[in-house]
Amino acid sequence: MPESPVPESPVPETPVPESPVPESSRQGGRDGAVDALRAFAILGVVLGHWLVTAFVADRSGTQIRVTSPLKTMPEFAPISWVLQTLAVFFLVGGYAAGKGLRPGEPWTPRLRRRLARFARPLPILLAAWLPASAALAWAGFSAETLRTLVGLVLSPLWFLGVYVVLTAATPVVAAVWNRLGLWGAAVLVTVTAAVDLGRFALGAPGWTGWATVLTGWLVPFYLGFGWASGALGSRRAGFALLGGGAAATALLVLFAGYPASMVGVPGAAVSNLSPPTLAAVAFGLAQTGLALLVHGPLTRWTRHARVGAAVSAANRSAMTIFLWHQTALLAVTVGGLLAYGRLPGLHTAPDRPAWIIERLPWLAVCAVTLAALWAMVREFEGPRRPGRDANHTAGAIAGPYISRNAP
Repeated sequence: MPESPVPESPVPETPVPESPVPESSRQGGRDGAVDALRAFAILGVVLGHWLVTAFVADRSGTQIRVTSPLKTMPEFAPISWVLQTLAVFFLVGGYAAGKGLRPGEPWTPRLRRRLARFARPLPILLAAWLPASAALAWAGFSAETLRTLVGLVLSPLWFLGVYVVLTAATPVVAAVWNRLGLWGAAVLVTVTAAVDLGRFALGAPGWTGWATVLTGWLVPFYLGFGWASGALGSRRAGFALLGGGAAATALLVLFAGYPASMVGVPGAAVSNLSPPTLAAVAFGLAQTGLALLVHGPLTRWTRHARVGAAVSAANRSAMTIFLWHQTALLAVTVGGLLAYGRLPGLHTAPDRPAWIIERLPWLAVCAVTLAALWAMVREFEGPRRPGRDANHTAGAIAGPYISRNAP
């Protein structure tokens, strides 16, 4: 889940004559590459939900059930390896928290400002869905369908709770890092492995697995803090995390029975995300290594004026995009059903490879819908530059999909 606070590490001051850093990227001293990582993480979550969340409507059009193409076509599991980017969110969150922590400075005021920035769009989302739910009930959708749709809107909010806890614990994370360094991450991985061992092999109650919601996502957050502190800056560290995490993930999937999909699949006995498993943590280590390795190229890329401005604008709208992307998907799904009936790739079962092709054009429609929703609620994001931010953020949301996937 994407997050709104932006890291405050200085941008390298080496001039690049052919493409100077845009003024918007210099303000606040943000690291443009880290902003780009956050933007890519948001894009992964949004595309992941839009692509692997399938809605199947019955003939009456009043009952909708949710399934996934990964359930009927498990050979597409590698899609989840690209689009499951939550570890990058927490990595960047830890980096931002580490850059924002100042020795001797009270953490509470800074924490309050950080949380307010990404929590500000939340009340308007909840307020919007009260009349929307009533309208759907009036339109004849069943109570079960309403619960399903509202659940999809609310389900991403778990991220906010976890992120709030980890961000609030930043001074504790700092103390542990100063004492243990990278060994602290090893302890967290070990605890996650112990929880998995207990519930999968030793008969521990299933609810014990939810402890990994904190231990599992604390791993990338903790490494992000260490990255901000000056560790993990070498390419050797990046390659070690990428290679070690990828190898561990492969071994766990091939020999320990963990699912190949890095997202939940309806009806599956085990999900790698609910709660996060050791395989998800190992996969997150690989993502962390990759993020470290691409930081340099991303730094050079974001020095281009248009790229830097678009990334900066997208980051200022990160939480709005995250909170409203499911609403955009549901608006397209329900609106299409009411207007035209069952549509291929939107209301049909994902039981054949052709469904993926049918689905792709709807991503463009969802992107345009999300851009429209953003335009209506952007004032709740906080201060912004009129005109310029609006154009760049709308383009960041809709541009790639309109140009490549227009139906």
